[in-house]
Amino acid sequence: MSVQATEIAEELQPYWKELACGFPRVAEVFADHMQAALATLSGSGITAYIEQARFLGRMGRGAEPILIFLEEWPEIAAIVGEEALPDIITFIRKMWKSPNGTAIVPFLQSLPATARRLQTRELLAEYLAIALDLMERTTGSVHGIHQTFPSPGLPELFKQAPALLAQLSLAGLRNWVDYGIRYYEDHPERQKDYFSLQSADSRAVLQRERHGTLLVDNERKLSLYLRGLWQDDDMLIPYSSMYDELRKPVPYYDKLGIRLPDVYDDVPGVTGLDRYRATLAHIAGHRRWTTAIIADNLSPFQRMAAEFLEDSRVEYLAMREFPGLRRIFKALHPVPQEQACDAEKESTVRHRLAMLSRAILDPQHAYRNAATIEFVQRFHALLEGGESSTQEMANLGVSFIAKTRLKSDNFANTHFKDTVIDYRDDNRQMWKFIEEGDEEEAFDEPRKVEPGEELKGLPPRHYHEWDYHNQSYRPDWVSVYEGLHPQGNPADIDRLLEKHAGLAKRLKKMLDLLKPQDKVRIRYQEEGSELDLDVAIRSLIDYKSGAQPDPRINMSHRNDGRSIAVMLLLDLSESLNEQAAGSDQTILELSQEAVSLLGWAVEKLGDPFAIAGFHSNTRHDVRFLHIKGYSEKWDDTVKSRLAAMEASYSTRMGAAMRHAAHYLEKQQADKKLMLILTDGQPADVDSKDGELLIADTRQAVKELDQQGIYSYCINLDPKADEYVADIFGRQYTIIDKVAQLPEKLPELFISLTK
Repeated sequence: MSVQATEIAEELQPYWKELACGFPRVAEVFADHMQAALATLSGSGITAYIEQARFLGRMGRGAEPILIFLEEWPEIAAIVGEEALPDIITFIRKMWKSPNGTAIVPFLQSLPATARRLQTRELLAEYLAIALDLMERTTGSVHGIHQTFPSPGLPELFKQAPALLAQLSLAGLRNWVDYGIRYYEDHPERQKDYFSLQSADSRAVLQRERHGTLLVDNERKLSLYLRGLWQDDDMLIPYSSMYDELRKPVPYYDKLGIRLPDVYDDVPGVTGLDRYRATLAHIAGHRRWTTAIIADNLSPFQRMAAEFLEDSRVEYLAMREFPGLRRIFKALHPVPQEQACDAEKESTVRHRLAMLSRAILDPQHAYRNAATIEFVQRFHALLEGGESSTQEMANLGVSFIAKTRLKSDNFANTHFKDTVIDYRDDNRQMWKFIEEGDEEEAFDEPRKVEPGEELKGLPPRHYHEWDYHNQSYRPDWVSVYEGLHPQGNPADIDRLLEKHAGLAKRLKKMLDLLKPQDKVRIRYQEEGSELDLDVAIRSLIDYKSGAQPDPRINMSHRNDGRSIAVMLLLDLSESLNEQAAGSDQTILELSQEAVSLLGWAVEKLGDPFAIAGFHSNTRHDVRFLHIKGYSEKWDDTVKSRLAAMEASYSTRMGAAMRHAAHYLEKQQADKKLMLILTDGQPADVDSKDGELLIADTRQAVKELDQQGIYSYCINLDPKADEYVADIFGRQYTIIDKVAQLPEKLPELFISLTK
């Protein structure tokens, strides 16, 4: 018997003999772990504990598995129950008998945190089934070599499991794992990046499956909130706290935009969306009322006090302007208990400042501390009838620190409970430094505009993209930036219309036949364009007879037979700059003439229509340019945008069609028509597989059809027969002679809508 074994207490010797372990490291800690197990486990649980520990010690994986199990199992059993042990050991045995033995240690290391997240044996069994599915589907044979390789993603899944389960339900985790298996089954390195949360795909799918209110889903709504209430149009940029557990990032803003958490969960009394609104209101308040002051002469405690009071000031001013914010701020602001900390053992600076902040926010506070009450009164006196200033808040903070200072303030042990106000930003905008260091950013330095950023518009809208290899969507794969097309000279379009005056005359005759002629009376209207005599006389008779008269004595008219909304989507890729066959003009110039005639024709018909162009430079930068909106008339403003049409980059058509459908589907019309004018097949510089974007556009056509939108392609490519039917079915026309486009396009529209 070893020296370590002789040192084990006599009552524990039978267990040690039964364990029959020869690792000295295990002997050193066995007594402590065994005593913890005896205090936690039942008699049968102890028997199973020793039996399974003996198995782990004899697997041939060293001392690490048995050490982790001896230490962690009693705690795990207390959470999920002793009956969960067979499930866990069965899973370990399957890893042991496969090439995945190296994943056993990461699995055991993550098991305590996983159990704390899942809480029950049933949920733990579901988690093990997900891990087993990953192991079986990604443990495979290398082509041409008679040996197997372990699953690259399995150990990474175990390392990330606690963080994943903090963000996902088990259904969401299963979907996330399944996506990684399907896409990276044959790519070991990319699979490893996916399951270690290093790849963009991994994080995008994680975002899709997460619970809570996602910034990406509400970005446009929050941007409009910021613009409408605060006249602020800065970019909203998400960050993720789950990838930075140590630093715990908080909201902030800089010259690039406003940084917000990528997800907010609901809390009692406040939705995730209202949490975003509270954060934006707080930041917008700083941007409106905070002026940077010099920080060099203030101590850390004085700066902290100044920040708490300045935060309270901007919220007070925001609530004065928008009283409804008080409910949200009060619900989110912690309520520190007055006697919650021990001033003899811990620093209470944060606690005192949090109480002061709460007392300023809530006039019905219950605090009795004299200093707190005094400085609340001084705060309100400074803001009575005015806005005060950042410097006055700093002065008030210095006075508060001086008056309430305690010997324990410098203790390393700081009281943090109920002092973190997570909707507030980090206040970097408050300070400027006389001696600026390399690590300090000049906050008010103007932002450098990079090439390609000149387009002003809304924040990007993200769209999925279809992957035909795996028959599934890549979530949030494409970023679409939209904006108004630059303007040119509207007289250029007028000259084009004059050039085709003869064609316009022929079109007008056709349009007159298409205009709805039949008027239908709509009777029994309380308000209308004219009096309905029959109903009016009957109502008068009723009135004279003492009966209740019918007030619906008017009627109106509507045109019968035509209710169409149109979206004309123009491919503005680089190939349009090529000269058209049989013409001295470029394809772009001929397209410009055709669209001008079509715009004039649709305006004559009175159908609601919009015109937009698109081009792309990889999936990260699809530009959607508004030329005419549904609410705009065919006037010089629209003509000026059309006159400035330019072509560049590539053709990521599916994303542009989905974004155009976002506007078209909102139109009130019986028929919704999307015309796509292009000179080639969908393609982009970052897509090596030519079939990928064709398949995605085909899927986009199906999506539009499900939304009740009829899509039709006018293709100017003589070789379009090779691919266009595969995308649009029978819904296309190929114009071989591009020079005829100005004549063909309006006639085609008329034939589609007659």
